[in-house]
Amino acid sequence: MKALIIGSGFSSLSNACYLAKNGFNVTVFEKNNQLGGRARKFDEKGFTFDMGPSWYWMPDVFESFFNDFGKSSKDFYTLKRISPSYQVFWKDDADEIPSDFDHLKLYFEKLETGSGEKLEKFLAEAKVKYHIGMRDFVKKPSLSISEYLSLETAKKGASLDLFKSISKHIRQFFKHPKLIELLEFPVLFLGAKPNKTPALYSLMNYADMILGTWYPIGGMNEIVKAMVSIAKDLGVTFQPSSNVEKIVTQGNRCIGLSVDGQFIESDIIVSGADYHHTDQHLLEEKHRNYTSKYWTNRTMAPSSLLYYIGLDKKIEGLHHHNLFFDESFEEHAVEIYDTHQWPQKPLFYVCCPSKTDSKVAPKDCENIFILIPTSTEIKDSEEIKEKYFKIVAERIKKHIGIDIRKHLVVYKTYANSNFIKDYNSFKGNAYGLANTLKQTAFLKPKCKNKHLSNLYLTGQLTVPGPGVPPAIISGKLVADLISKEHNYERIIR
Repeated sequence: MKALIIGSGFSSLSNACYLAKNGFNVTVFEKNNQLGGRARKFDEKGFTFDMGPSWYWMPDVFESFFNDFGKSSKDFYTLKRISPSYQVFWKDDADEIPSDFDHLKLYFEKLETGSGEKLEKFLAEAKVKYHIGMRDFVKKPSLSISEYLSLETAKKGASLDLFKSISKHIRQFFKHPKLIELLEFPVLFLGAKPNKTPALYSLMNYADMILGTWYPIGGMNEIVKAMVSIAKDLGVTFQPSSNVEKIVTQGNRCIGLSVDGQFIESDIIVSGADYHHTDQHLLEEKHRNYTSKYWTNRTMAPSSLLYYIGLDKKIEGLHHHNLFFDESFEEHAVEIYDTHQWPQKPLFYVCCPSKTDSKVAPKDCENIFILIPTSTEIKDSEEIKEKYFKIVAERIKKHIGIDIRKHLVVYKTYANSNFIKDYNSFKGNAYGLANTLKQTAFLKPKCKNKHLSNLYLTGQLTVPGPGVPPAIISGKLVADLISKEHNYERIIR
């Protein structure tokens, strides 16, 4: 059977590998001239920049993927654990967050007496959520609530804290504002306001503080190269610079794709492109899973204002990962999710991979990636980008004493409008749907079209959710569903 996949992000690459392994003839179409979706890279003046993901969390998910094809990550790239995990700049000082758990407990204890022991308990609960969530719940296609109604699932679900916010959950253990912000940051940067996010997502704290923060030497695009290599070995064909214009249907089935004006026939269609774009623009209205009103009412995870910076000197005072929490956490969250305005005093993240990897910058130079989480309801412009670069440059100068503006070799920006243009991203989102209770599991957009029997959807706007590891899982989940539903049909062909 022939399967056509729209898009070449992590979920599509995962899906392509598993479908090909299961005997499907797979072709992947990518609108851009480079594979990898948001995980593309670009090279300029001797610098190599990852354009998207920069955190390598949940290494077990990556290893599980490679193991399914008789491989390991070390067959493709060298992983290095980042230590300290990251650095946090507060209003008047900065702290290194240890990768060693015993040292991390001492750090907590220094800020709040008794919090070291409480951290052990907090992360023990988070570990349970991680293993139940990653081993059981993420493997469900979530097409129906009935998938969650068994007694065994109910018992496991009771320990996931779905109906309590992570904000409340963290405050039951800790009182010091630094510790609270440290534990809340993954959901603010990757999902939703902490008081709207289920305590289930403390599993992210387990991923951070126990499983660790890693880096593939050469950059995150090395993962893309590895997955493409596996896919090609399995016979997958890739067609970059190929824009899918329409999903062509007949009755209750897809019969192929219109790609740059050419019709290409298929038995199965999988879209790893932006779900909203697929649903609202590639399909006729009668075949759409959702109405425009449905999409308008979704709570989106943030977009981002990004800066890719090459500097002509080494910068002391920065680590590989740096979080600037020197302004109000709550105010920035309100501006992202409630008032939908450009932040007055933004929190931001600085990645400096050249601290770990000499390959990504010329000798005695520094590679810097800056990210400001923003609302998806705002418009960007060159003037706004310049305004915020001045803000972050002055804040960096305040803390480390160096004005990066005086050392620019490469300067490139990226914002909402770029996400829309390059990825057909709904509202310019960078991370998909917010991880709210009403957008979790079977309440997310479905991974199968309800009108067309052979159209499936994968990626960050469907199950299990945003992030690189969930995207890889999403591709496998959909491939397993396709193989199950079309196995007989495939055999008789």
